[in-house]
Amino acid sequence: MPEVMFAGPDGRLEGRYHHSSEPNAPLALVLHPHPLHGGTMNNRITYAMYRSFEKMGFSVMRYNSRGVGRSQGRYDGGIGEISDAAAALDWMQAVNPNAGALWIAGYSFGAFVGMQLLMRRPEVTGWISVAPPAAHYDFGFLAPCPCGGLMIAGGKDDLAPEPAIHKLVDKLNTQKNVQVDYRIFPEADHIFAKQADQVVDALEDHVSTVMARRSLALAAD
Repeated sequence: MPEVMFAGPDGRLEGRYHHSSEPNAPLALVLHPHPLHGGTMNNRITYAMYRSFEKMGFSVMRYNSRGVGRSQGRYDGGIGEISDAAAALDWMQAVNPNAGALWIAGYSFGAFVGMQLLMRRPEVTGWISVAPPAAHYDFGFLAPCPCGGLMIAGGKDDLAPEPAIHKLVDKLNTQKNVQVDYRIFPEADHIFAKQADQVVDALEDHVSTVMARRSLALAAD
């Protein structure tokens, strides 16, 4: 897990990057929870998703947004953090110009930032959103959502209540060519303290299914 420092819009940003040994490997960018509530790239769920993509053969990065860890700058209410995510993606794409696919995975606040980035980068082919804060942020910008993905909610989550996430999923699933794989872990709260393995299993199941389906479609063409 080599440490990397790359240029962000408000100073240098700190990340951890794994480069796949596979030629033209797919890319994954993993985004951490809210920086004002202790969210960093070393968050347990963020780290688990990072390792999961690594295990599946991806080139993958997790990074600290502005003002977190050794990353320069100051928290910017989400707007600057979206620009940080775009800078991280730019860095990965420069290192991997022929990547076969691109996934974004975010947890909590990171899920909100990731979905904002999704709308700005048409090359994204899949996404993972764990406990997106649908009751606190307006996700109406996902209209239309460019592709389907995996959304995970905790049944005992008070910070990202499942009913609000369910409502968002239902809205996305009405859109043409969008299918959200929605999974609820009934005993999970916002920390997912005992559900990290379940998150990883769901991620690997969803990503492998989508990638296999895409490979079959390309072969058919």
